[in-house]
Amino acid sequence: MNDETGVDTLPRHQVRADWSEDAVTVYQAYRPEIGGPAARAGRFPAAWKRDRMTWIKPSFLWMMYRCGWATKEGQETVLAVRIRREGFEWALRNACLSHYVRGLHQDRASWSRELRRAPARVQWDPERDLRMRPLPHRSLQLGLAGEAAARYADEWILGIEDVTPLAHQIKALLTAGDVEGAGALLPAEREYPLDREACAHLLR
Repeated sequence: MNDETGVDTLPRHQVRADWSEDAVTVYQAYRPEIGGPAARAGRFPAAWKRDRMTWIKPSFLWMMYRCGWATKEGQETVLAVRIRREGFEWALRNACLSHYVRGLHQDRASWSRELRRAPARVQWDPERDLRMRPLPHRSLQLGLAGEAAARYADEWILGIEDVTPLAHQIKALLTAGDVEGAGALLPAEREYPLDREACAHLLR
């Protein structure tokens, strides 16, 4: 969000997402052999590696930046995964920042121990605009491992949609110079009502 001067007015750390009373949409990109079956079945296939950390992203545009509009090798299928808000919030409460912050963590050793124990981790990367230019405010990336990855796959998922055609359509409009048309197709994302007190350990 920009004010009339064009200056970004969003807080530096703010979760923005397509969310409802019960669910929040996050994005992931996979090779077609994983993404296709997941979208058709509404759950990840056996080939999905639950013992590896999986990163979910509430920002559609950051996902597009990461996967190159569904063109990068191994990221050709973009999934919109609707998950239970209670699961999303559990992961945030139990997450550790992926980097050490002086004053927030007691010291590097204690942060490292916390990082190893935590079932989830958070990193904040510059949000992107339609042209993939970095913005001053940050976009949430939430990594799930161990218990969090198992809960994600088995308990939190409410639905999976293949949004690769949407990614390609928006990119085609941008290539044609129709920025307004491309922007009109973006998923509606708004500030997520984050419990900032419960998540204070992630906001610095």
